[in-house]
Amino acid sequence: MSRILLKAFLGLLMRVLYRPKVEGTENIPGSGPVILAGSHVTFVDSLFLALVVKRQVFFIGKDEYVTGKGIKGRLMAWFFRSSGMIPVDRDGGHGGVAALMTGRRILDEGRVFGIYPEGTRSPDGRLYRGRTGIARLALMTGAPVVPFAMVGMDKVQPGGKGMLHLAPVTVRFGEPLDFSRYEGMDRDRYILRAVTDEVMSEVMSLSGQEYVDVYATKARASKAA
Repeated sequence: MSRILLKAFLGLLMRVLYRPKVEGTENIPGSGPVILAGSHVTFVDSLFLALVVKRQVFFIGKDEYVTGKGIKGRLMAWFFRSSGMIPVDRDGGHGGVAALMTGRRILDEGRVFGIYPEGTRSPDGRLYRGRTGIARLALMTGAPVVPFAMVGMDKVQPGGKGMLHLAPVTVRFGEPLDFSRYEGMDRDRYILRAVTDEVMSEVMSLSGQEYVDVYATKARASKAA
């Protein structure tokens, strides 16, 4: 019920303020497991994604978003959980494994799992090299991958954080990618890289972003240094 109320309220607010243009929603299967994979530019990407997709979208988030104290902490926890976020301690030594297994559980239940293959927000709005967790999930579960792009989010939240600004937003969903030809090869690193690169190529086509063949975390560290 909380998710329905949150989606109804924020959906109305978003339509009034941003009037987002949504393309390709027919590419999202109406039932069964599906992976939504896209670029990650702002803090509120997952919120916009959840509001334009009819099915509930689950995604991974830092556990610190739901462990705050006091009224503010409880409100944040309610907000993120209601929007479909599943908290995972990604800073620990097994954070990547925990996130992968959580995604697999969601898909095994026949649900929709949203993921950002870059692994973190882009430091400058460009599209960075994808991590192969997306490929492992697709090959382990057999779920189709629907690439997506949210064009204009860099204007809504410049720099990926801070206050939101009013700007046109277009959400595009590409055709489902079927990787069943690689069934049983989820431990082959060459196959995992090939699958991941194919997904990122489709995301790039949808978003129009410049592609950078390095990991976003490395680019962010170099920028900070």
